[in-house]
Amino acid sequence: MATKKKKNATKRIFILILVLLVLIVIVAVVISATGILGSGDRATEVEIETVGIRSVTQIVTASGKMQPEIEVKISPDVPGEIILLPVKEGDAVRQGQLLARIKPDFYQAQVEQADASVLQSKANEASLRADYLNAELEENRQKALFEINAISERDYQLAATRLATSKATLEAAQYSVRIAEARLREAEEQLSKTNIYAPMDGTVSILNVELGERVVGTSQFAGTEMMRVARLNRMELEVDVNENDVVNVSVGDTAAVEIDAYPDRTFRGVVTEIANSARVLGMGTQEQVTNFPVKIRMVDPHNVAMESSGAADVVSNTEVPIESSETPNFRPGMSGTVDVFTQTIDRAIAVPIQAVTVRDFNQLRKDGVIDSEGNAIENEPGRKASESTKSDGDSESDGDSERDEPVKDEEDLRRVVFLMIDGKARMVEVETGISDDTHVVILSGVSEGETVIIGPYRAVSRTLKPSNLVEERKEQKRNRPGDDS
Repeated sequence: MATKKKKNATKRIFILILVLLVLIVIVAVVISATGILGSGDRATEVEIETVGIRSVTQIVTASGKMQPEIEVKISPDVPGEIILLPVKEGDAVRQGQLLARIKPDFYQAQVEQADASVLQSKANEASLRADYLNAELEENRQKALFEINAISERDYQLAATRLATSKATLEAAQYSVRIAEARLREAEEQLSKTNIYAPMDGTVSILNVELGERVVGTSQFAGTEMMRVARLNRMELEVDVNENDVVNVSVGDTAAVEIDAYPDRTFRGVVTEIANSARVLGMGTQEQVTNFPVKIRMVDPHNVAMESSGAADVVSNTEVPIESSETPNFRPGMSGTVDVFTQTIDRAIAVPIQAVTVRDFNQLRKDGVIDSEGNAIENEPGRKASESTKSDGDSESDGDSERDEPVKDEEDLRRVVFLMIDGKARMVEVETGISDDTHVVILSGVSEGETVIIGPYRAVSRTLKPSNLVEERKEQKRNRPGDDS
């Protein structure tokens, strides 16, 4: 029994020793990988690229829906029942072609009633004109008798008054005739509106009514939208551009358009209109988004008519290299994505986007990584930057005001890149310009031919500091063109 207990105790001790050994190995590997020990002498493996000259085109990307450039909504001016509908959705129509007819019985009766009213008013006018002529003859006769003192002045004044009254009554009758004629014209106009004609050449893009359906006119209400006639040979894509990007977009900018229905093709476009008023989504909430509608005219190859106007000449083949082989069948409502080329710099010093990062210069000064002028402080191997700064500060004269100047607490964020020079990282402040999907233009701070550090991301964005030892990553060096290894 005692022997069995001893064997179990020995087995437990053996297992415990194995576990401790495994933990020691894991800790050693982690320390070696992270560089906690001996990091002062170990070089960081980085990815590098040589700064070169390239063409950079700034792109604004947005999504939207396809729509005709010109589309007319057709609603009836008068209500009634549709008794004729000779077109269907998709039909091509010519300007002046009959599209629909509303039952005209009521409006024909209105015309006949107005015509009878005109005739009655004219008959009344004729009767009053005869009375006026009689009054005028009577007035002339009374005047002649009054001049020879055959009648009294009172009798003559009564005749003159009757003449003036007859004249006024005749004029009122003439105005009544004009009113009746105007009502007749209005009734005839209402009757004519029972026939609805195409306002332009185009295609019936939407048909919302059926034969026999009753529609509401636009006289007092919004009216029934019966159909739409559009010019489908002139299409455009209306997209929503964010307020931060719309300032970079201008009328006339070229664009590459991808339509979801044609996933393997790219079409050319040009910006024709930028809205002045924004569309605000989620107003008053944390998800509020402010966009501006921008219209992109489809130039290649759908709108053939635009080539004669010269609009297609503004599109550069170098910006939109892909051309379509067949004319697509664009339909209103199709979804698409557009890349607007807002600005192009042909020969620019550019670096990959991932090479540009942001550093807080005040924090770097606190850490003793850079001096007050922003220059890197060289550290001895195995020595902390704060110790180096303190030692260097003791060796300088007490009158150095720049060294004694306290570091401000607020952030001093600046754009920088890291260059690889003689196996060390050198932080350089840069001024950036426009950018595309992969590269950003450097206006100052970096020259052509210099070696810039582009990765890994964690090192460039956080851990890499000026004067750190760096070396090219072995995988990148092995895959570099012209490397025999």
